[in-house]
Amino acid sequence: MAAGTINAVVGSGTLVTFPTLLACGLPAVTANVSNTVGLVPGSLSAAIGYRAELAGQRSRVVRLAYASCVGAVAGALLLLVLPASAFDAIVPVLIALGVLLVVFGPAISRRVAARAESRGGVPHHGVWWVWPAVLLAGVYGGYFGAAQGVLLMAILGIGVVDSMQRHNATKNVLALVVNAVAALVFLFVSDVDWRAVALIAVGSVVGGQLGATVGRRLPPAVLRGVIVVVGVVAIVTLLLR
Repeated sequence: MAAGTINAVVGSGTLVTFPTLLACGLPAVTANVSNTVGLVPGSLSAAIGYRAELAGQRSRVVRLAYASCVGAVAGALLLLVLPASAFDAIVPVLIALGVLLVVFGPAISRRVAARAESRGGVPHHGVWWVWPAVLLAGVYGGYFGAAQGVLLMAILGIGVVDSMQRHNATKNVLALVVNAVAALVFLFVSDVDWRAVALIAVGSVVGGQLGATVGRRLPPAVLRGVIVVVGVVAIVTLLLR
């Protein structure tokens, strides 16, 4: 539930669920795969919760969703092709990156909001580099995914002129695409812990609705503080294994 709520509001729920699965004894790759599959319903729940902010964005979202789809496939394949030892070595770095993005999220949001307000004449779909940047965010999301929402909000806020709430709605759809595509790849070629998937799915669906309805009124600093603590614990746990 916490991950679903955080994904809808901040976009870093994996920093809650992934270390939780590690603490339950799942291997790192299995935990990552099961987490991705389990969060798909929660991502859908968050996207539905923000459906009002998606009005008038259909062409933009569809165009960017193609980039997210391609990136997610590439990221998922990288996870499966690279050895588990590589994932064990890379994941602490990715979690640290995710924690830093969450910590500096408010500063990023203020800057991107200021630039979006001052910029004029930008195409409806955004400047030229938005599509490849979303694709790279999809690669990151398909491989691990923690804080991909923060990355997407930064990309959209700088490159697309629109309100931050509408960017958040777009972010939820793109995160759904990444999680769903990566999950589809994993279902065919990787081991999945279905008990973990079921628990995460149910909790994240409820959390997605909570995040979409009351999450905007929760103190962002509280959510970010929880994520940072969990992320640091995950890094220490992985390094000491």
